[in-house]
Amino acid sequence: MTGQRVRRAGRGQMFRRIPLAAAVALAFAMPAWAQDAGQQAPEKEKNKDARTLETVTVTAQKREENLQKVPISLQVLGSTQLEQQNVLSFRDYANLIPSLSYGTAGGGVFSGPGFVQVYMRGVASGGDGNHSGSQPSVGMYLDEQPITTIQGSLDIHMYDIDRVEALAGPQGTLYGASSQAGTVRIITKKPDPSGYAAGFSVEANAIDGGGFGHVLEGFVNLPVNNNTAAVRLVGWQKHDAGWVDNLLGTRTYPTSGIVASNAAFAKNNYNTADTAGVRASARFNIADRWTITPQLIAQKMKAHGSAGIDPLVGSASAGYDSSFGRTAVKHFNPEFSDDRWYQAAMTVEGKVGNFDLTYVFSHLKRDVDSAADYSDYGYWYDALAGYGAYFYDDSGNLINPAQHISAKDGYKRTSHELRVASPQDNRLRLVAGLFWQTQSHAILQNYQIDGLASVLSVSGWPDTIWLTRQDRTDTDHALFGQLSYDLTDRLEMNVGGRWFRAHNTLKGFFGFANGYSSQSSTPPADRYGEAACYAKYGAPSNWQSYKGAPCLVFDKGVKESDAIYRANLTWKLSDSKLLYATWSEGYRPGGINRRGTLPPYKSDFLTNYEAGWKTSWADGTLVFNGAVFREDWKDFQFSYLGQNGLTEIRNANQARINGLETDLVWAATYSLQISGSFAWYDAKLSANYCGWLRPDGRPETVCPAGTLDPNGNVVSGPQAPAGTQLPITPRFKGSLIARYTFDLGPGEAYWQASLSHAGRRRVDLRTAETALMGYLDAYTLVDLAAGWRKDSWSIDLFLKNAFNTRAQMTRFAECATLTCGHEPYTVIAQPRTLGIRVSREF
Repeated sequence: MTGQRVRRAGRGQMFRRIPLAAAVALAFAMPAWAQDAGQQAPEKEKNKDARTLETVTVTAQKREENLQKVPISLQVLGSTQLEQQNVLSFRDYANLIPSLSYGTAGGGVFSGPGFVQVYMRGVASGGDGNHSGSQPSVGMYLDEQPITTIQGSLDIHMYDIDRVEALAGPQGTLYGASSQAGTVRIITKKPDPSGYAAGFSVEANAIDGGGFGHVLEGFVNLPVNNNTAAVRLVGWQKHDAGWVDNLLGTRTYPTSGIVASNAAFAKNNYNTADTAGVRASARFNIADRWTITPQLIAQKMKAHGSAGIDPLVGSASAGYDSSFGRTAVKHFNPEFSDDRWYQAAMTVEGKVGNFDLTYVFSHLKRDVDSAADYSDYGYWYDALAGYGAYFYDDSGNLINPAQHISAKDGYKRTSHELRVASPQDNRLRLVAGLFWQTQSHAILQNYQIDGLASVLSVSGWPDTIWLTRQDRTDTDHALFGQLSYDLTDRLEMNVGGRWFRAHNTLKGFFGFANGYSSQSSTPPADRYGEAACYAKYGAPSNWQSYKGAPCLVFDKGVKESDAIYRANLTWKLSDSKLLYATWSEGYRPGGINRRGTLPPYKSDFLTNYEAGWKTSWADGTLVFNGAVFREDWKDFQFSYLGQNGLTEIRNANQARINGLETDLVWAATYSLQISGSFAWYDAKLSANYCGWLRPDGRPETVCPAGTLDPNGNVVSGPQAPAGTQLPITPRFKGSLIARYTFDLGPGEAYWQASLSHAGRRRVDLRTAETALMGYLDAYTLVDLAAGWRKDSWSIDLFLKNAFNTRAQMTRFAECATLTCGHEPYTVIAQPRTLGIRVSREF
């Protein structure tokens, strides 16, 4: 939250492999020099008292407040801390915020930069992120605008950012559906009419065993019209170096004996990413009481390869040739993503009488073209079930059954919010408003096998074994309000609520060609692909194409409305200490299951019971905040890949999360500042997950071994028994940072050490799947930095992952876990990275 300001910078050219001892020596060269030069340097700090920490202003409750006065479990990373920790992306700041966890948005290239699923406080089932599945449970905002799409959030480049606010726990009353478990707000620096400002930074880095990277960043703030308005322009360009190798090799398919080679795609350091973006904003002061702030942000990212590596957990008995622990894979088809997006927004703020009125508009458009290797699907279905016998060419000869995916995803999101706030100094205070939005996702996924027979290919789509051509739309309308009342000078009561109405629709085509899967034994209502076209429309001459697909297989919608509430009591023990107790609710809308025999999945709700404290000690040099809580997650949504890789979403009964969150900042001396954040979570199922619903639509919890499921199959017991730990989130996560500043010559220098730790984590909720995928090991990462600043110039040396720890961040399988889980991929932390930044502000 506080500290000496160190400017950011970008990446250039460096030595490729650097031993740890030499790197550490280089990173700490300046402090060592300071000891030698101590006689000449002025010793300004000897007689200085411990410094007082800065006041941090936040807008978490949609009005400006002192962080220490906000009764929410809220962690803030200010501009200074973001710069000091060299935070460039979500994954960087997630390591510093214990309440945040994340998983991949998919396999292959979707396991890398720009694609992430965000979770808070252990509220995670491990199955989110599918285009036909649940909405996210954590809301992501850029200033006032939501940036969460159906399949995940935008990964904002973190330059010229004022702060990050992480609000843990349900924030649904003020922030709505996708803030069930929490909200993350990225607040940009605003145009400033009071004066000219500009800056730039240049960074170069090298990855141990990988390539070279760089970052170029700059901004300019221009007052106009006699300082009644201002324009702020920001730009960035970066190259993320690769460090995962696609090893040269072959794969033999058991049924046909065909040997596939990846010679055309083998490459060292192939998981690179190139990003460029701009942000333009303006601020117009109209009279004395109104401002208009338009903003446009746009970014393009081209990524290659997979961030997942083979961690030597393949099944040798099935013929899988592992890569023996290298940061490597062995893939056989192109892998890339071309991710382009922009968001236009406008905020109007003013006064109506004594009331503050705010209107926020935003429109987001995102287009992602991608290609993915899906050869694991063909290999493992062949190895385990002999599926290779079903794939042949027009001459009847067996072919290489390896699949690859080409996809186009188009996202749009338009939102409006109108709210009013009464004066902050009133005894009775109100924030109330209206919110409405529409978001859509156009989905095209083409699963291809080269040389596939025409009879096996989807009509009009050569070599396509499976086609998904769908359109999804989610609309939300809400009325919200929050009322605060000072019962006494020290006791405040707060109540709030949100009424919402949601509508989810999904329609289109998905499935096989009829020549591959006629589904003749399947009831017509449960058929998909061309088999459904025959069942619904008869002969192909009667089919009506849907956006190039053979026909419209399904067109479903579900509507719902409900309300959630919040109550809070805050006791101000003194001007520097408060206690609070909160009861709050969060929700996530339900939606559609594409499989005809499955009902829609219902909304899931999170109820939070929380007590917390905000305290400042020792004349403002020590801040210690925290909260303890219990959360009950009712009928939570669980997504997984079912038969033929078709996503199914079930409501999985109950879970309970008990937790403790703390953060501390201590200005130990004028020169030394120490900060830490820690979280403990006990997140478990509180009832069995059997995997099916009762006739009344409730999740079944009684399924002892030997009983039958609704399909007549004998079960071996619950798929996940009560007491099972929820996936993704560790029991303990924490970070610790120490920063020491000192005079050096005509300027000021510093050294800094950062440590982050996460405990062991489960990958999948279910017992059988966990036996294949295993657990993610606990890890500890250490980052080191040193730098020097004089006037507007600064130079920084940094060493990320100083001990080159192979920290296991996430893990995934390329298809259904019980099939492709024999060959899982682990995303590890980027190897040791040495970098240098030079920056200046005018």
